[in-house]
Amino acid sequence: MMRKKVMSSLVVIMCAVFLVGHTQTFANSLVLYTPYTGISVTPGEEISYNVDVINDTGEIQHVSFGVEELPKGWDYSIRAGGKSIQQLSIRAKQAEEITIEVSVPLEIEKGNYQFNLVAKSKSGVSSNLPFLIEVSEEGTFKTEFATDQPNLEGHADSDFSYTTTLKNQTAEDQHYGLSAKTPEGWSVQFKADGSSVTSVTIEPNETKNIIVDVIPAENVIADTYTIPVTASSGSATEEIELETVITGKYSIGLTTPTGNLSSNVVAGGDKTVELVVNNEGTVELTDVTLSANTPPNWEVSFNHDSISTLGAGEQATVKATITAPDDAIAGDYVTTFSASSPEVSSDASFRISVKTSTMWGIFAIAIIIGVVGGLYLIIRKYGRR
Repeated sequence: MMRKKVMSSLVVIMCAVFLVGHTQTFANSLVLYTPYTGISVTPGEEISYNVDVINDTGEIQHVSFGVEELPKGWDYSIRAGGKSIQQLSIRAKQAEEITIEVSVPLEIEKGNYQFNLVAKSKSGVSSNLPFLIEVSEEGTFKTEFATDQPNLEGHADSDFSYTTTLKNQTAEDQHYGLSAKTPEGWSVQFKADGSSVTSVTIEPNETKNIIVDVIPAENVIADTYTIPVTASSGSATEEIELETVITGKYSIGLTTPTGNLSSNVVAGGDKTVELVVNNEGTVELTDVTLSANTPPNWEVSFNHDSISTLGAGEQATVKATITAPDDAIAGDYVTTFSASSPEVSSDASFRISVKTSTMWGIFAIAIIIGVVGGLYLIIRKYGRR
């Protein structure tokens, strides 16, 4: 019985010693505390933790800090009082606050990542605070520049307008400069949000539509042309290639065989002039029609007012008869002739001088002679008195 009491006493004594030792160990320690040790972030985000450093010992502790097991490519800094620190002195039974800032890289896989904040004093007291970060999505540090229709075909005077999309797949605002490499004599205009631009600013994970208008050179020949277009920021550059297929150039001219665009007509009479329609382009013209814009009460008729087809470099001659009204006053009048196809048109201004009819001239002369003869007879009959 006595032996059992002794054994019980020994157990009690050992437990007491253990508890006292444990209490002393806990009481002589550093404690790191922050409430948010596990959070979710997106790629490229910067995280800031406010951490209390508690000196639970009976003396001043000179504490230095470090980070262990930080994933590759991540970065961190430790600050206190607005300054980067290497060591912090904490009074006994007091606490100080530090800030640890962790930068998550932009190019990172989705998943969970861990690291530890470590505090060590010169007296050998230390503490460890684990952190868990969940990266909620796949991260990249790139720009996406694309178009659904990179190839457009048309004649030289067509509108070549490409719709492109520019997406900022980074975690920061990006300012993109826009440029294009064009053949000599060509030009490119960029439009965003209805305005002409040379650069755009796009927020993270946002997309902007950019219209690229390509204007071929005036003397362009039928061919296929490749135009590289670039969107470039300080950290990312992307390029797409646009293809412009020129099928030919539409051009039409209207003149006379001699190039003379003037004539004359007698009031009430008519004048027939020859007009030459030239296909000055590299593509066949179809359904060419002729028309005229005349002064009031004038008339124009054509021996044929349409040309079904006119090959590249070919010409056709059309006769136009201009009729002046009987009461046309002497002077210059302008009639504008037009030759039009569905693609192009050309005008020629023709000046017509109206002269008084010869009959009216003879009649006027006869009146003058009559007046002069009458005066002569009067003078002869009454002049002798």
